[in-house]
Amino acid sequence: MTRSRGTHLAAAIALTTLILLCLAWELWLAPLRPGGSWLALKVLPLLWIAPGILRGRLYTFRASTMLILAYFAEGTVRAYGDQGMSGWLALAEVVLTGIFFIAAIAHVRASRAIRPATSAGSA
Repeated sequence: MTRSRGTHLAAAIALTTLILLCLAWELWLAPLRPGGSWLALKVLPLLWIAPGILRGRLYTFRASTMLILAYFAEGTVRAYGDQGMSGWLALAEVVLTGIFFIAAIAHVRASRAIRPATSAGSA
């Protein structure tokens, strides 16, 4: 497995897990209100970038590094302020956003290193 493929896979798994975590958190595990919360809609931006991440589009990887910081901030605030299960889920969100961020940056860097060599070899 090449480095680019490995970072792509790590980012895709982290994003998918983050989407599932956010949905489960706000609908079943520890919603703000019993029976589920409208806060589950926070996954919509993640669902919007998911196809580009899964296809390996570099533009989406670059843009998603800015978007994921909002989820990191939310997780940090809620890990500090929430008690019990919600605090632990927030900590999991922080970890997953960190993994995604690092994998996305590494993927962009690895892809940049591969692209010039590929275009030089085809000339």
